[in-house]
Amino acid sequence: MKIVAVAACTVGIAHTYMAKEAIEKECTRRGFEYKVETQGGMGIENELEDEDVADADFVLLAVAIGIEGEERFEEMADAGKVLTVDPAHVIGHPVEVIDELIAL
Repeated sequence: MKIVAVAACTVGIAHTYMAKEAIEKECTRRGFEYKVETQGGMGIENELEDEDVADADFVLLAVAIGIEGEERFEEMADAGKVLTVDPAHVIGHPVEVIDELIAL
């Protein structure tokens, strides 16, 4: 199972990186492959490449703002493979969020 994600909060500092960490920890716990891009106060970090998205089974958008490059996920969204949640939700409930994602 491979998951790609984008984390971005309104300020682009704490919740962005806390959401990234929560996603990474839960994916590691489950033995999933993952890559998490952050769009925060430091700009875009760990940017997802087209091949990352193409190879992914699911996309998780832990975002509270509009993000750059959202069009990269249109094909996955059309296939019902994208889940969008608030960063605070994935921070507080990573197990539930990943369960919901893989149930798509």
